[in-house]
Amino acid sequence: MSNRRRVSRITEDEAQELILKLQTLLPDSSSRCNSKVSASNILKETCNYIKKLQKEVDDLSDRLTQLASSGDISSIDADIIASLLHQ
Repeated sequence: MSNRRRVSRITEDEAQELILKLQTLLPDSSSRCNSKVSASNILKETCNYIKKLQKEVDDLSDRLTQLASSGDISSIDADIIASLLHQ
């Protein structure tokens, strides 16, 4: 017998449960919950949604950086912005 560690495998039911959880996290998921959507489409939509959120974070970070360097803000606001940028 091999001493290789057994790879933990996910069951089909567990995979389906995780797919359904992902679907509920997507925008407008309540309108699609009653309709049959393929796991592949849910995974694609999830990837696209994550990419969109990452872009939004990057855009907001850029805006905060510009605001912080503009000098039009109080020192308290600058501290808040700096703490947000370091998260």
